[in-house]
Amino acid sequence: MDNRYQRIYAIGFRVLLGKPEGRRPLGRPRRRWVDNIRMELQEVGCGYMDWIGLAQDRDRWRTLVSAIMNLWVL
Repeated sequence: MDNRYQRIYAIGFRVLLGKPEGRRPLGRPRRRWVDNIRMELQEVGCGYMDWIGLAQDRDRWRTLVSAIMNLWVL
């Protein structure tokens, strides 16, 4: 067997039988950017909205964002 194949075999063997090193962080998982947007839209009452499709249209997205910002100010 060629030396390259032995290395590939050894790497595969370590992946299958090895134990992961390191530790997971304590506490709940961090919030993602997408989670923040969903929560904010639910607060305003637009949680059902297809916000990804809406963000594709800049004018409609700006209108929504300015409406949400006006709700926070009042």
